[in-house]
Amino acid sequence: QVHLVESGGGLVQTGDSLRISCAASGRTLSGYAMGWFRQAPGKEREFVATISWTGATTEYADSVKGRFTISRDNAKNTVYLQMNSLEPRDTAVYYCARGKEGFAAQDTEAYRYWGQGTQVTVSS
Repeated sequence: QVHLVESGGGLVQTGDSLRISCAASGRTLSGYAMGWFRQAPGKEREFVATISWTGATTEYADSVKGRFTISRDNAKNTVYLQMNSLEPRDTAVYYCARGKEGFAAQDTEAYRYWGQGTQVTVSS
């Protein structure tokens, strides 16, 4: 069993930066892809970013490309999402997830374990 805990969310203003983290316990994240997803009120959960288990491959949603950066520290069992130039449309609950395999993936079906989420609110 893997327990994922997100942290670092909060209330920021347009243009600010924020880094959120996802720490794992129970089993190592090494060997598995990790992903960040988000869900805004009244909307479906959507893909944000993914990283392969080695960190060599990253993929991003078009809406965050160039602004967000996903990274991982397998020794610390932690994944990060650096978010720059935040906009009100980025307001959502952000979830991290551990993949079923090592390859980066954008589909929620590729992920087995999910965290409880951290709220990110961007004011205009």
